[in-house]
Amino acid sequence: MFNFQATIPIYSQLMDEIKGQIVSGRLVAGARIDSIRELATFYAVNPNTVQRALLELEREGLLSTQRATGKFVTEDENMIRELRSKLAEEQINKLLTAMKTLGFSAEETRELVAHALAQSAPPEASVKGGDL
Repeated sequence: MFNFQATIPIYSQLMDEIKGQIVSGRLVAGARIDSIRELATFYAVNPNTVQRALLELEREGLLSTQRATGKFVTEDENMIRELRSKLAEEQINKLLTAMKTLGFSAEETRELVAHALAQSAPPEASVKGGDL
């Protein structure tokens, strides 16, 4: 079950969830999305709330409606890339604001991020003598 934040409208959180699915590739360009009722059941929300979220996403150009077949993710790869970049920038800004609030300098933040990236990177494949 999806955990909604009480301080943010549910339709807005649904929009963010669907945008996240689009930019992550879980919902690919041109994919048909579930019906309003299916989404309402899955997220345990009112169908009108889902309808509002989908209409807003359609206004933004991320979804389109094809009569009698449903709603589909845009096939505009540039729009999806731009959205992905925008969402990434928002997350980076949140991180930088939080680090500044905690009293970290830009250099300290840079070092901590570099360390975290190094820790999360998969180990490099070892090169065998005959593979060169």
